Amino acid sequence: MTEISVFKAEPRVARGTGGARATRRQGRVPANIYGDGKVPVPVSIEPRPLKLALDKTGFFARLFDLDLGGEKMRVVCREVQFEPVTDTPVHVDFLRVSAASRITVEVPVRFINQEQSPGLKLGGVLNIVRHAIAVSCRADSIPAEILVDVAGSDIGSSFHFSNITLPEGVRSTIQRDFTIASIAAPTTAIVEEPIAAAAPVEGEEAAAAEGEGAEGEKAGEKAGEKAGEKGAKPEKGGKAEK
Repeated sequence: MTEISVFKAEPRVARGTGGARATRRQGRVPANIYGDGKVPVPVSIEPRPLKLALDKTGFFARLFDLDLGGEKMRVVCREVQFEPVTDTPVHVDFLRVSAASRITVEVPVRFINQEQSPGLKLGGVLNIVRHAIAVSCRADSIPAEILVDVAGSDIGSSFHFSNITLPEGVRSTIQRDFTIASIAAPTTAIVEEPIAAAAPVEGEEAAAAEGEGAEGEKAGEKAGEKAGEKGAKPEKGGKAEK
């Protein structure tokens, strides 16, 4: 049985987009209550208790009491709209339920005894396929969480829906034995070592040295030729010898 929190609600007279904006300008969050064969009721709630409830795991699988002027209505949240920039809630839809109502909710999954898993101790990775499971149950019998025991599991082990036990009256909405998680082998990063430059062959070394020497001789000859040409030029005001 999940914990039941109470939200203080106030009636909301103005409806539509304009009315919702006016409610937000007053520092409150517009909301609607519908379901259970009754007329929808527009209300507003305080943002702080709503944010605190949203921060807890399994928000959409929890029951709440909306206190509207002393009248309490048992509800479950069906949708929350958020402001895209600030990520603050701007509108909430609540579904009115009774103890006999049968509803579908997503219940969070928690993996226990991970320290007793040989596969995880060896560095295996718990690969979670489903963080929550959609179940159908009575409104007064919503499980707070679904436990998966991984004790004694080794690398390569997998956990299916058939491996868990649900409370009486709670059943999955998926009609097959699906995988919840598995333990995969550890992954290691492969570091590539830089390839060392190949040492030159002895003959290639000699050829390279000869080439460098030849280039040096050519450079010296060219420098001498240029110097000779400069010496053959007459000085300013003089005449060249015949």
